[in-house]
Amino acid sequence: MLEKLTGAFSDIIRTVSGKASITEKNIEESVEKIKMALLEADVNLRVVRRFVNSTVEEAKGEKVLRAVDPGQQFVKIIYDKIVELLGSSKTDLALKGPDTQSVILLLGLQGAGKTTAAHKLAAKLKKEGRRPVLAACDLVRPAAVEQLCVLGEKIGVPVYKEETKDAVRVARNALDFAKRNGCDTLILDTAGRLQIDEEMMKELVSVKSAMKPDEVVLVADAMTGQNAVDIAKTFDEQLGITGIILTKFDSDARGGAALSLRSITGKPVLFIGTGEKTEDFEVFHPERIAGRILGMGDIVSLVEKAQETVDQEAAEKMQQKMARNEFTLQDMLEQLQNVKKMGSMQSILEMMPGISSQLAGQNIDTSIMKKQEAIIQSMTKKERANHLIIGPSRRKRIAKGSGTSVADVNKLIKQFEKSKLMMKKLGRNRGMQAKMMQQLMGSQGGNPSGMGGLGGGFGSLGGLGGKMPGGFGGGKFPGGFGL
Repeated sequence: MLEKLTGAFSDIIRTVSGKASITEKNIEESVEKIKMALLEADVNLRVVRRFVNSTVEEAKGEKVLRAVDPGQQFVKIIYDKIVELLGSSKTDLALKGPDTQSVILLLGLQGAGKTTAAHKLAAKLKKEGRRPVLAACDLVRPAAVEQLCVLGEKIGVPVYKEETKDAVRVARNALDFAKRNGCDTLILDTAGRLQIDEEMMKELVSVKSAMKPDEVVLVADAMTGQNAVDIAKTFDEQLGITGIILTKFDSDARGGAALSLRSITGKPVLFIGTGEKTEDFEVFHPERIAGRILGMGDIVSLVEKAQETVDQEAAEKMQQKMARNEFTLQDMLEQLQNVKKMGSMQSILEMMPGISSQLAGQNIDTSIMKKQEAIIQSMTKKERANHLIIGPSRRKRIAKGSGTSVADVNKLIKQFEKSKLMMKKLGRNRGMQAKMMQQLMGSQGGNPSGMGGLGGGFGSLGGLGGKMPGGFGGGKFPGGFGL
């Protein structure tokens, strides 16, 4: 995500941060590059001007020109300005307590992903302990009601529907349904059009007037750039939106919508959709997104993803196995599967400090991970438990069963042995774990709790990325699944 912007800013930062001194000429040259990068990212012109002017004003002050490390100080100013542009800090949904019903009205154009966003939001709220219910108020798009019912069943959230064309009636009756069934959060999935029209607005105004929602959330497609900003502005003028969900954020290489929305509408981005799966739905943290844009990674989000995916008790057991040198190919298979649950390998590596900037504009080949998984799954339980018994004839059988070559099997076993040794050293050395975490967290401003439970500094996740211990690969990112 945001590959073009990350690539441009990473180049600028590499140039600036290496300078022993910063002059007004350096600043002007760098700011001009930033200006072009933002315009190419389809950021609103007014936003670009405001960003550039404030950056120049602060950077030309004595704070930078006389700083101990002026290059790094200039980079920090850029980071702070991007965070400010994105909204400074995350914004939470303003929902009532669990003893009464909160109403969230979702709206947006057809194709923006409202129905998908509705079920992802419901799944997130359910995970947080709330009792959501979905209301099928999109009575225009064919099969919209059926789609919502299927998605609701998938996550175990009830869906209220009626055979009618009256969206207001459905919304009102859905609220009664929520009260009767002890549901504390009603999410209204409304109809959209291919473009804003009077009929759609009239219906939405009626629904809002009848329901008096706690949150009026616009669902916008991040890939539409400036168009998403214009749409948000129009919806806000007509209905008074309280926040925004940006969908297809993982496919947005430019970032114009994310960087423009807050400044133009004054409304916060609440969540971003980062993939097709239910769990590909993140709270929008401006400071973390700024870190990704500047190629600094986002280790905090990575740790949170890991903690959501990996069972704490299982991770601690894994750490003990590593320390006793009992890590097996079966454990490796489980780690590969854990990483898959966390999302795409591309998104995981983009969160890694020191690696994300190298990935700008590149597509990660995940076929190697799939190949490794297939190889291990073609082994017997005994072979997974003791790789030393896997001789030439067994390797030939495993290669045939997994649709790979004997060379692939040999490579996997060799990587496993190397990683096992590395994990053993890390698993026994708590001091090394702590030092590694401090280095990782250097630019992230804090050390999240629960790191140890991840099995020795990400060891239980199989080594995410090349700089991480406990990986299973080689190539561009040594130790990182062979990427």
